[in-house]
Amino acid sequence: MPPSVPGLAVRRIAADILEGVLHRKRPLDEQLEDQPALRELSERDRALVRRVVATVLRRLGTLRHLLTPMLERGLPPDAPRIESALLVGAAQILFLDVPDHAAVDLSVRLTQDDRRDARYAKLVNAVLRRVTREGATLLAGLDPIALDTPQWLMQRWIATYGADTARAIASAHAQEPPLDLTAKGDPQVLAMQIDGRVLPTGSVRVIAHGPVTQLPGFAEGAWWVQDAAAALPVRLLGDVRGRHVADLCAAPGGKTAQLALAGAHVIAVDRSRPRLARLEENLARLKLAAETVTADATKFRGGPFDAVLLDAPCSSTGTIRRHPDVQWLKSESDFAALAKLQRALLDNAVELLKVGGLLVYCTCSLEPEENEHVIAGLLARNPNLRRRPIASSEIGSLAELLNADGDLRTLPCHLPDSEPRQSGLDGFYAARIEKKG
Repeated sequence: MPPSVPGLAVRRIAADILEGVLHRKRPLDEQLEDQPALRELSERDRALVRRVVATVLRRLGTLRHLLTPMLERGLPPDAPRIESALLVGAAQILFLDVPDHAAVDLSVRLTQDDRRDARYAKLVNAVLRRVTREGATLLAGLDPIALDTPQWLMQRWIATYGADTARAIASAHAQEPPLDLTAKGDPQVLAMQIDGRVLPTGSVRVIAHGPVTQLPGFAEGAWWVQDAAAALPVRLLGDVRGRHVADLCAAPGGKTAQLALAGAHVIAVDRSRPRLARLEENLARLKLAAETVTADATKFRGGPFDAVLLDAPCSSTGTIRRHPDVQWLKSESDFAALAKLQRALLDNAVELLKVGGLLVYCTCSLEPEENEHVIAGLLARNPNLRRRPIASSEIGSLAELLNADGDLRTLPCHLPDSEPRQSGLDGFYAARIEKKG
């Protein structure tokens, strides 16, 4: 089919990205950055690609549950892209504001566009027409909260947080999240400028319509994008003005910017030079300064530092509402290797810290193996360390964000709101540790 068919390029790119996530385990954001064809689309069409893909990934379990019985012989083994065409079409019919006839037609054209799949165009047409007729009725009888979270992950959350909270977490993942910003100046002023609101934690929340770069204050460096939960760990270091702070695993740099804005002398360490380059670009836009070092944070030598912030690599299961591909890319076997890396990072962080200094360890994971268990192990093997419990007054008086040990534990279902698009936080954990001697 000719590429000039309106909307076909969007569906083709969306299907390509889905293939990458589901069959080649490539992260969504990585593909959105690496797709040359995306740059040829209008801003509106790029946003539609992202919305289609994110919707499929948020509702993947439900979509597969509906489509499977409609494929009497299953998916054709010799046409690998048929499932993507069906998922893209069904997501638009059931969950997006796209006319049914356009969703069906474009998925059929997408199928015809691939010589391996073309002979199944009638199958795609028939299945999607059935979705238009029966889909809404079938949806009404399903439990999407259970279907749209991998069973192994749901069972973990039930074991850790209880069934009700696990379902609340999964329900939060179904919503497109708002945009949270950290202001360089007065958050109230920024909120008025962008028609947002200030959260109890001090972040500014807004429902963005259009590119982030077009919001007032972007070019002037008045703010940066940072989930409200991700903005909390730096606060736990207290007043860092004039102090020497190491920010380990620093990219993409939101926490580095917070530290620099607070007046710290920051060394931002990351093993990825390209990611550090983006951090430096962000700091330049914000007119903030930090020293950057390309190094493995398990081996970095420096200091001693007054404070160390370690935002450790993790499974990222707390970010599924913003990154819906995460739950389909991870497996239970990932946690042991990540915990081993986190222990190594923590051990080196302790070595970098001066006596009396503070270490804040954080991850965007919901899994205890990467958080509570890692910190318990650190304290058990280091008698010269002690936990410094966090007070609710340090985090906007939101006592529900603290666990029994006084560590930070935010969940996607926290910060509820009558308007679902205004609710939620990333799942974050943070512990504050003091080096006694």
